[in-house]
Amino acid sequence: MGGLRKYLRATALLCALAAAPAARADSDLPDNPLHFFATCAGRLSALMEHQWLVDGPASEATKSRRAALLEVVEALTPPDAAPRVMAWRIEAKAAHATLLGQSRHGSPAAMARAARRAQALESACTAYLS
Repeated sequence: MGGLRKYLRATALLCALAAAPAARADSDLPDNPLHFFATCAGRLSALMEHQWLVDGPASEATKSRRAALLEVVEALTPPDAAPRVMAWRIEAKAAHATLLGQSRHGSPAAMARAARRAQALESACTAYLS
């Protein structure tokens, strides 16, 4: 039953992608949904770890959203693509962790830019979760 649930969740999210061209235009959504969701899972991993330090309760909500994305990633990943998908997740996590760090240290203008960018990337990722 778990496999069916993952398949249905992946199908629902892919339908949302197809039905939301306005959301796609404002995000960094690539042509490859697997890449998009894997990258989002990495970003939310970084956010969750950041929240452990600055906002513990928020990390629980992020953990749930991340779990949903990981189910979709798992359902979409062909067996031979698992290493590449993991690399996408790791790269996105590292980049987002850097961005979140910049949002807490530096000049006020740089911190504000980094915070806005991090929020925009996170919003693009969570826009497809319902």
